[in-house]
Amino acid sequence: MKIKNILVSQNPPAEFEKSPYFELTKRYSINIDFHKFFQIEGISGIDFRKSKINILDHSVIVFSSKNTVDHFFKLVKDLRIELPETMKYICATDVVAHYLQVYVQYRKRKILFGKNNNPNGIYDLFAKNKEHKILLPCGADTISSQYVAYFEKHQIQYSQAVIFRTIPENLKENIDINKYDMIVFFSPNGVQALKNNYPDFEQKDVVFAALGQNTTATVLAEGWKLQILAPTKETPSITTAMALFLKDHATRKR
Repeated sequence: MKIKNILVSQNPPAEFEKSPYFELTKRYSINIDFHKFFQIEGISGIDFRKSKINILDHSVIVFSSKNTVDHFFKLVKDLRIELPETMKYICATDVVAHYLQVYVQYRKRKILFGKNNNPNGIYDLFAKNKEHKILLPCGADTISSQYVAYFEKHQIQYSQAVIFRTIPENLKENIDINKYDMIVFFSPNGVQALKNNYPDFEQKDVVFAALGQNTTATVLAEGWKLQILAPTKETPSITTAMALFLKDHATRKR
C-alpha cells in the first residue's frame, strides 16, 4: 500500500508552509487536500436560555476542542455573564488548554489537562474534582459524550449544554472521494458527513485516521477500519501519527 493523496477534513492551516502537514508533503512526496466537511453555527443567547441551564451553577467547565472554547465564550459574552475567578477549566488536551488562555488568564490549578499526552488523563481530573458540578459544552449532534457514562457511573453532577449546531457541507459537488488513499477525521460530525454524502461509500483500502476518542468510536461504530489514531503516548498529535504510518506506506522524497 502506497499513500499518495490524503484528504484532511478541516480547513487548511493559515500558513501551510509552516505547518506539520507541509513537512509531510515534502518528506513523503504526497498530496494533501483540505476541505471542511461541515460548518458550525453558534447557539444564540436567546436560544440557550430555553435550555434553562445556568452556567454559574457550575464550578468546572470541560472543553474538548478549541472550537468549543470559542463558541462558549461567544455565548458567555452574548449572555453578559461574568465568570468567577474560582471557575475551573478541564481540557481534553494541552493544545486546548493553551488555546483557552486567549480567554482566561492561566493560573495553576485553574486550567487543567491530562499529562503526558495520555488520552485517559482527563478522567483522573474528573475524579479529583468529583465534588464539583461540571458543565459540558457540546454540539447538538454530539450530545452523547463518552464523558457522560463516567459522570453517571461515579455519580458526578453535570449538565450538558448545547452551544452550537453543525450544518453539513455538500461534499459531492467539490470532492472526488475516490481520489484519496487516506481520509483524516477530527470529529464524529466529519464521519457522519462522509456517510451522508456518500451512502454507498466502501472503505476497501482507504486508510482512515481519527483524532480523539469520540471520533474513533464513531468510525468503528460504522464498521470501518481505523489505522491511525491520536492522541496516544507515542503519537500526541494527528500529524505525528500520520508520519509514523507514512514511514512505511509512502514513497519517501528524502
